[in-house]
Amino acid sequence: MKLDFTRWLPAIAKDRRTALSIAGVAALGGLAFGPAAVAAPVTSGPHEGARAAIDLATGKGRQGVTVESGLTTGTPTTEVPAGKPSTDDLIPRGVEGAQSRVPLDDAQLANAKEIVAEAKRSGVGERGAVIGVATSLQESKLYNLGHLGAYNDHDSQGLFQQRPSSGWGTPEQVTDPRYASRAFFGALKNVHGWRDLPLTTAAQTVQVSAYPYAYAQWEQQAADIVQQLW
Repeated sequence: MKLDFTRWLPAIAKDRRTALSIAGVAALGGLAFGPAAVAAPVTSGPHEGARAAIDLATGKGRQGVTVESGLTTGTPTTEVPAGKPSTDDLIPRGVEGAQSRVPLDDAQLANAKEIVAEAKRSGVGERGAVIGVATSLQESKLYNLGHLGAYNDHDSQGLFQQRPSSGWGTPEQVTDPRYASRAFFGALKNVHGWRDLPLTTAAQTVQVSAYPYAYAQWEQQAADIVQQLW
């Protein structure tokens, strides 16, 4: 788990087939590596290249770019699209605590779509999809992160920062968005009564994070994403 909740790390983003150049960064607090293991915190600030990646990941370098929905701007949606799940289905308990939002680029949206699609395939439904998207927002900001080299905590990788050494799969598997999502939802379904638990409790039971309450801050944005992508 990350001990320094506020630090930024540069990241290599990956899709299923190709390692890309720096395409995003994770503001990672409480990465889930499967069953717990704790690394010493990195105390130095990000280098110049990492700062550029941070700007890309958080949208700070995209002022003036035309965007078309709350998914990309990070602003909440106010109307339920026809045929989409209701807010009560997505957030049956209401959100807990202050909420965070980040703008999303095409890579993040593609990863969110994969998580939602796997939620449908695995049978966890809309609520499961919200938990999955919120968890990935916390762990990787919806970037499919490859190994971070010297910045990496142990061997955590992918959308959910799953650790191969903890039994989540091979590095190739945990950086496959479909596989990683399936593994996450498989573990979620083993959490007794997960549908009735607060989001942060359900996510934490799977992730075993050093910051168990951090997942709650992404519930509203995750619900908005799932509502539009379902």
